[in-house]
Amino acid sequence: MLTRLSIRNIVLIEALDLDFARGLGVLTGETGAGKSILLDALGLVIGNRADSGLVRAGEDRASVSASFEFASLPPALQSALDDASIEIEPGEPLILRRQLKADGGSRAWLNDQPVGVALLRELGPALVEIHGQHDDRGLVNAKGHRALLDRFAGSDLAGVEGAFKAWRSAQDALDAARAEIARAAQDQDLLLAHLEELNALAPQAGEEETLALARADMQKGEKLADDLAALARVWEGSESALAALRGAARRLDRIAGEHPLLAEALGALDRAVIEAGEAEDKLVEAGDALAFDPAELDRIETRLFDLRALARKHACTVDDLPERTVQMRRALDAIEGGTEHIVRLEASAQKAALAYQEKARKLHDLRRSAARRLDKAVAAELAPLKLDAARFQTSVLPLPEARWGASGMDTVEFLISTNPGADFAPLAKIASGGELSRFILALKVALAEEGGAATVIFDEIDRGVGGAVADAIGERLARLASGGQLLAVTHSPQVAARGNRHYMISKSSKGTVTRTSVAPLSQAERKEEIARMLSGAQVTEEARAQADRLIERT
Repeated sequence: MLTRLSIRNIVLIEALDLDFARGLGVLTGETGAGKSILLDALGLVIGNRADSGLVRAGEDRASVSASFEFASLPPALQSALDDASIEIEPGEPLILRRQLKADGGSRAWLNDQPVGVALLRELGPALVEIHGQHDDRGLVNAKGHRALLDRFAGSDLAGVEGAFKAWRSAQDALDAARAEIARAAQDQDLLLAHLEELNALAPQAGEEETLALARADMQKGEKLADDLAALARVWEGSESALAALRGAARRLDRIAGEHPLLAEALGALDRAVIEAGEAEDKLVEAGDALAFDPAELDRIETRLFDLRALARKHACTVDDLPERTVQMRRALDAIEGGTEHIVRLEASAQKAALAYQEKARKLHDLRRSAARRLDKAVAAELAPLKLDAARFQTSVLPLPEARWGASGMDTVEFLISTNPGADFAPLAKIASGGELSRFILALKVALAEEGGAATVIFDEIDRGVGGAVADAIGERLARLASGGQLLAVTHSPQVAARGNRHYMISKSSKGTVTRTSVAPLSQAERKEEIARMLSGAQVTEEARAQADRLIERT
């Protein structure tokens, strides 16, 4: 529920901090005192459009913050906060703040975290529900009627939603398979030609890199062929340098024992022979690695060219060609075996459709039954609210198949007829401002146990009525507020007397400056305000006595 509202520099309000509690809170005051400013300010923190005209004259910015407290967060709020990755500790208040600049633009915070206004707008319906003379949301908006009826009926939508998702998934799979086969059939000849070409070339994964490396080595061998041949002549044959070294080593070996220096010379010569032998081995290995075969080089280059040309043709890399072959083969297999696959998918989709329709029909029957109960409950509230000739009807009609969804196969709308013999029509189209508010009140009473916003506000629902009707309105407002929090902006003393807390809205002027203020009233002040509402500017003792009777009766 709403526990605190703080306003700074909104129109005529310079600074205002109000605390609220459970039950029925009533706000009264002279016409023009600024009651609408409170609602405009509250509208800002639940995501209503920011109007720079709300900023108090002479100020560069305005702000509004609203604090809400819950024993446990309603599911709709928890879901929206989870989606926004915002954590609220158990028992922690939810504080919304909105700042509005005089030159346009606004910023928003949730528990001091910057958020988008869209999030406030998403949270708003679960926090505050405002009904006024020109209400075009809430109970008047037909978009929400189905959900209201489902809450009244106690409908379990999870089964219908799950069945709808299963049906759509099966149907999507069928549609995708049909589309794939249709596309493949159109290109069957082309697919066959492409597949034949790919199979003939038989590309392998990683083949391009292997061929490119081999070609590079051969090209190096071609460049180094003359040098390698010259080096081979140095090391090969009986007249080669290595042969001469080995001959010298053998000759020296025969005389090395004659002198220490000869032995040392032999050791050095042996090492030279070993190093020269290793050099010869490396030259042989290099020659083998860089062996240049013109025919093999031509084969490698031809294959590389063919692979890369085919990759360009299919707009992919050479390494993707094997997978492209698999895809084309799969597409052709789908054409050849597609009929059997389609039959299986059609059976699955048909089964899922029947399961959904069965659950949706049960939901339809439950809604029709609940609609009759709701119609009776609302009808019982109309006469005391001076709507004796009016009739209420909950329309539950089937939707065309194209509009079936996770919420079933029905469209739901609340209709009224305000005169005997008149046709039923939507609430907003045929009800006057006063009638509309009273219809909404009757609906709220009938739906009182079915959830809704944490705080409900009625703005001048009693306009144009008095006496017994105003008393009936007050009694119903108090009944609604007994299970939660309800605020009523009222001109009726009968309604004001029902309040658990009473707030007085007043306007004062000093020079050229006009200010609106709101103050909670004590019991004595409350009695005086109700007496003023009964008698006008001149409060009489009779009015005070009548005010006492109204307060005592409630």
